[in-house]
Amino acid sequence: MKLRLAIVASLLLCPVLSAMGQQDVRNPNRNRAALERQVRERTAQITRERLGLNEAQMQQLQRVNSRFAPQLNAVATEERDTRRQLRQEMMADEQANQARVSSLLDASLRLQKERIALIEAEQKELAAFLTPVQRARYIALQAQFRNRADQLARQNSGARPRGMRRPPRGGAGIR
Repeated sequence: MKLRLAIVASLLLCPVLSAMGQQDVRNPNRNRAALERQVRERTAQITRERLGLNEAQMQQLQRVNSRFAPQLNAVATEERDTRRQLRQEMMADEQANQARVSSLLDASLRLQKERIALIEAEQKELAAFLTPVQRARYIALQAQFRNRADQLARQNSGARPRGMRRPPRGGAGIR
């Protein structure tokens, strides 16, 4: 989640810096840090309101999130890299390296299992202080934050909307 927040903050940072003038553009780290803090605060406020958390629950949620977010982000990064490599290999059509494709498919499955194990462990910890309804709302809220970050990233990069990507030659697209 922290990675997604950093992405949202960085996407929001560009127009803010443009509006602030040249002096602030020379030191973007100061502005980025302030913007990231604002995004984190707003995200925490939304989470607290939508889940109906008290202060103790919010602190526990932040501790659990800080413990699992780096691991989940690392797995997500590895999954993206694996999918990118698989797409590149598949673009070779008949010249695709069969052993490499097999290895990448195995890695993809291993990473999915790792992500699921992390999510299960995170959910087990969340169950200690959140109700099932709060956990379900938290999952939905995380998905909304991810979707919004993805949407902003696509807008910023000029990428096509999801589902509008061109599949590689000779086969269906791999995400």
